[in-house]
Amino acid sequence: MVLTWVTMCPTKTTIVEYGIGNLESAAKGYETKFVDGGKEKRALYIHRVFLGGLKVGQTYNYRCGNDGVWSEVHSFTTVKNRQDWSPRMAIYGDLATKSGGGRCFESLAERVKNKKYDIVFHVGDLAYNMDSYNARVGDQFMREIEPIAANVPYMNIYKFFYLNSNFSNYNNRFTMINEADGNINNHFYSFNIGPAHIISFSTEFYYFTKYGRSQILTQYQWLERDLIEANKPNNRAKRPWIITMGHKPMICSNKNNDDCTRKESRVRKGMPPLHLYGLEDLFYKYGVDIEFWGHEHSYERFWPMYNLKVYNGSIEEPYKNPKAPVHIITGYAGHSLVDPFFKTGPEWSAVRVNDFGFTEMTILNETHINIVQYSVTENKTFDELMIIKDSHGPYIK
Repeated sequence: MVLTWVTMCPTKTTIVEYGIGNLESAAKGYETKFVDGGKEKRALYIHRVFLGGLKVGQTYNYRCGNDGVWSEVHSFTTVKNRQDWSPRMAIYGDLATKSGGGRCFESLAERVKNKKYDIVFHVGDLAYNMDSYNARVGDQFMREIEPIAANVPYMNIYKFFYLNSNFSNYNNRFTMINEADGNINNHFYSFNIGPAHIISFSTEFYYFTKYGRSQILTQYQWLERDLIEANKPNNRAKRPWIITMGHKPMICSNKNNDDCTRKESRVRKGMPPLHLYGLEDLFYKYGVDIEFWGHEHSYERFWPMYNLKVYNGSIEEPYKNPKAPVHIITGYAGHSLVDPFFKTGPEWSAVRVNDFGFTEMTILNETHINIVQYSVTENKTFDELMIIKDSHGPYIK
């Protein structure tokens, strides 16, 4: 577990006091100075503390502090390290600050308070934008997600808005850990939870090459190595579900000029003109089950799909033993702009909704996953599906 926070001034110490019940333990961390790239060159001080040796499935109370100044006492529950349990998570993208149109803060915070989630995953577009107004928008956003992120693991990926100074605001404010090697990598990483292997990666490498194209190849090679490892018989038997998290979708049916509206989008088919490092074939080859996306300010659920063709399990039960990955775009947690749909949807699009909300996923067991989409406008669920797979592995063309 890594705890990360920001102060406006340097401190002598970086400490977390924690424990099951009382705060009987303490861990020291480190502080780094971050200078924002805006005109004011504001200095922020990033604090990180790694907590090791925690008991699995236990609730810990903690507070962060330094020089006698402490945060409120928060709590988190460590996830179980075995596969035979049912993780619950919220998934959403494109959440602005409250003043920028963010609509889901209260609903998510209430659910976190009531222990409804084991983890929260933000699939890109945070704050709009982290570096705006000399990073004060980033400060505001971090304060607003505190009731969520201080009490449940808050996993995320970034989007191009954080490109200034090579994604420095995002990289400094968050700490994502790749489980396989224990290294910090906010760009692409993977981890296991329950009967699932979760892979997070950057779609931005395909569109913003200011800092070079080698990062596309580096990530692609890492993705394939990770998928090969996840598909080793023993690993796939323990964690049969493979689920990916990316920001820009491979495909969408929104009425705009985004790349996902094109049949040969960069994420799906690769970098032009040779179509290098496309992800659709890679994910199909290694049997990815579900792909979550953000970016489009809407919700769209797809039929099982590969190469723009539908591969339902059957007519009666399309999501029972589907023959291709299931895509879900959940990108309308809160922004003032909406991305409308074309009036007539393509054959591979099952459900399309323009409404503020977020996705909830429960990985019930090795064969069943339940997914619902919750509307904060209507205060109710407006879409639900059960994905059933009796066996997992690479798809057969």
